[in-house]
Amino acid sequence: MLELAILGFLYDTPLHGYELRKRITALTGHVKPVAESTLYPAIKRLESAQLLERATQPGSVAAPRHVLTLTEEGGHELRRRLAEPSRRDITDENRWFTVLAFLRHLQDPETQAAVLRRRLAFLEEPASFFYDGDRPLRAEELDDPFRRGILTIARATSQAELAWLRSTLEGLATAGR
Repeated sequence: MLELAILGFLYDTPLHGYELRKRITALTGHVKPVAESTLYPAIKRLESAQLLERATQPGSVAAPRHVLTLTEEGGHELRRRLAEPSRRDITDENRWFTVLAFLRHLQDPETQAAVLRRRLAFLEEPASFFYDGDRPLRAEELDDPFRRGILTIARATSQAELAWLRSTLEGLATAGR
C-alpha cells in the first residue's frame, strides 16, 4: 500500500520526499506511521522500475531538494493497481482507504464501480470478530460489554459505509449512462 500511496500522491503533483512522507502519514499515520526506512527504499524500487523520476531543484533556504515526479508508466501502473486491487486491498480497512483515496484517478465510472462492488460484496458477507463455532456472533448475543462495544461500533461503521457505497454506485451508474 505504501507504493500505491506514493504513486497516488505523485499522480496529483510532483513532491519532494519530506512532503510525500507528510501526506502519506496524514492518510495512514494514525494506524501505521511511515518511517524513512520504509519510504525511501520504496521510492528507490519505484524509481528503478521507471515509475517515477527524481530531479534536483535548488532549496529555498538550505540544500537542494530531490523532487519526485510520476512517469507516464507510473500513471499506468497506478491505474492498473486501482482497477485490480487484491482481495486484501478490498478486505483490510486501512488498505481499502488507500485504494479509495486515489480511486478518482480511474476515469471510467464502470471501472470505479467494479472496485466498489467488490467492497460492497465483502461487507455484505456475514462476519464477526467473535464466533460460536462457525456462526458469527452479533453484539446482542455477548455479555462482555467491551466485545459488545467492538461489534456495535463495527456495525455502525459498516452500515455507514454500505449506505455510502450504494449511493455512490447509483451515482456512478447514472454518470456511466
